[in-house]
Amino acid sequence: MIDKFVRSMAEAMNGIRDGSTVLMAGFGEVGSPHALLDGLIEQGATNLTVVINSTGRVRNPSQPAQGLPRLVELGRVRKVITSFVRNHSVVGDAVRDGVLEAEVVPQGTLAERIRAAGAGVPAFFTPTGAGTLVAEGKEVRDYDGRACILERALPGDVALVEAWMADRWGNLVFRDASRNFNPIMAMAGKLTIVQTHHVCDLGQLPANEIVTPGIFVDRVLHVAAGDPTLPR
Repeated sequence: MIDKFVRSMAEAMNGIRDGSTVLMAGFGEVGSPHALLDGLIEQGATNLTVVINSTGRVRNPSQPAQGLPRLVELGRVRKVITSFVRNHSVVGDAVRDGVLEAEVVPQGTLAERIRAAGAGVPAFFTPTGAGTLVAEGKEVRDYDGRACILERALPGDVALVEAWMADRWGNLVFRDASRNFNPIMAMAGKLTIVQTHHVCDLGQLPANEIVTPGIFVDRVLHVAAGDPTLPR
């Protein structure tokens, strides 16, 4: 099988096109592929649609923006699809000023739309959001006396993923809270790019600890682990 490790950030980011839908894993700061986000900034793709659980912290004028907020500051993002937009943040201010489009999705629905894309399910019905603004423009059906709305799967042209350990076939192990959006986004990306903190030889990863099999992974970049006591 092909060795999926790449030698540089430039190689990892190669081919990401303007107008791409990019899945960015993580739950706030936890489990986010920070190095890959920096690489995307350097790579230069623009007019992006970004799918991300949370769009960043309150703006701190004394600290430079990083990750998604930096991409937004640079004018490289057209739309965000997210479960939460914070007031007084880079993204929140851009949405308020009308320079960035935002689609706010209930968190469980967001996760299921991404998971459905990875599983090959084109759409599903859910009671979440029925009778609210979330249901506007969507098909509604009654199931067992409950109104349910049709939600479509949410695939990505690119998925940026953080793993704790990986082997050269792209099998991935996640650590602690990194098992949030990383596994489902790895499945839902047409091009899945992974940063891993540790590199393992084939056969070294315990089979029952592999969460994402290499069939879903296209490229892996080794980014050395920092403080091992910090959650990843």
